[in-house]
Amino acid sequence: MKRLTPLVLVLFAGCASLPSAYARDALDQLQDRIIRVSQTVTPSVVHIEAVVKVNNRRKMVTGSGFVMDAEGVVLTNEHVVERAEKISIIVPGRSGRYPAELVGLDKQTDLAVLRIAQRIGESVFAVAELGDSDRLSVGEWVVAIGNPYGLEGTVSLGIVSAKGRNLQSEELINDFIQTDAMIDRGSSGGPLVNLRGEVVGINSRGQGRGIGFTIPINTAKRVVDALLGSGRIARAYLGVSIQPLDRELAQYWGFPDVEGVIVNGVSEESPAARAGVRAGDIITAFDGEAVKAEKDEDLGQFQRLVALATVGKQVELRLLRDGEFQTTGVELGIQPKVVPDEEETPFGFTVQELTEQLVRRHRLDRRKGLIVSFVERGSAGAESGLAPGDLIEQVEQARVESIVEFREAMSELDGEKPFLIRARRGNDTRFMLVVPRGKERTVESNGKKSTGE
Repeated sequence: MKRLTPLVLVLFAGCASLPSAYARDALDQLQDRIIRVSQTVTPSVVHIEAVVKVNNRRKMVTGSGFVMDAEGVVLTNEHVVERAEKISIIVPGRSGRYPAELVGLDKQTDLAVLRIAQRIGESVFAVAELGDSDRLSVGEWVVAIGNPYGLEGTVSLGIVSAKGRNLQSEELINDFIQTDAMIDRGSSGGPLVNLRGEVVGINSRGQGRGIGFTIPINTAKRVVDALLGSGRIARAYLGVSIQPLDRELAQYWGFPDVEGVIVNGVSEESPAARAGVRAGDIITAFDGEAVKAEKDEDLGQFQRLVALATVGKQVELRLLRDGEFQTTGVELGIQPKVVPDEEETPFGFTVQELTEQLVRRHRLDRRKGLIVSFVERGSAGAESGLAPGDLIEQVEQARVESIVEFREAMSELDGEKPFLIRARRGNDTRFMLVVPRGKERTVESNGKKSTGE
């Protein structure tokens, strides 16, 4: 006898109280619905192969996506095509691979838009119908479709386990749908579909058996419109880092009934700094909407309120400071770059421009310079003493405070002669001589030669 899956056992249990004929009809109807949804949506689900370069290595990354426009616009995950040098797409029912171009990507929602290069004379692509993720209910049946481990057109059934999940990543705007439909490696970017055959989410990541996270389709619609329009996302920016106001802290400070988020950092020259917001302030309302976070996973509500506001809008923050409530106006700015530009040098090291996340991650006390993100073992950069985390401030006599200035300074170098880098490591200033590979470590000074070998 074929072993029944836990899901089928649950279905039988739910139908046990019904007369056997009704129970069979209910199961048959559900099965027919799943089959129809699968047959309708699967032709639009594509297999994606991306050649990705990370530091000095290239690797193949595979994932899924789905066609949302008959001319070949594909939606997938940002992490599938991040740093991709070449993208190929396999379309169900069509031979060979299609080259694809990257239209745009958004790291904060883990979304990317691609466009398939159509072949002359071919018909348009099958398209998935988009639904409304705001109408999803916890407990609702959903189907995940993708290509886990390269197994194309894989369909799995589950339910919506939860909504508004926060994965506690500073790089993400956290508002995930949780599902127990299987999302394995290679499924990323595939659609989550309701039993009406509408895409309600984009599968992003799995976390053990029966726990998967999906990006709401309503979020994706806004991102796609922006990327297809201007090619970039303009989000509002306040300039604070926050932590939850849990009950123990509220009790300790003497206002046990207050709810909000604690400001634990204010970025220099940010809208919040200009409005006088300070570390230690408790934000209880943003633009008239109450703010509440007792756990880290609750912080996504405040992130979304800020990110979805209009750039340049004047909003009111209700604050609790030193035991007294006050209101302050803030004109929201445009969010600084989240994904840093980087420059790979021919000397075996790579640098990135500074972002707020990198400043916090490396605990830097300054915001000018280039952070070393990678140093290849045995390279000229490694032999000079450079290490990841060093903050380069000067190349030869040129101050470098931005990626543009760094590129200009590097372009002025001879390429075969040693050059000096001045960098910060913690509180120390370090001077490192980079000698091109294959050259004797020799430096001319005052007409004399000093050899390092």
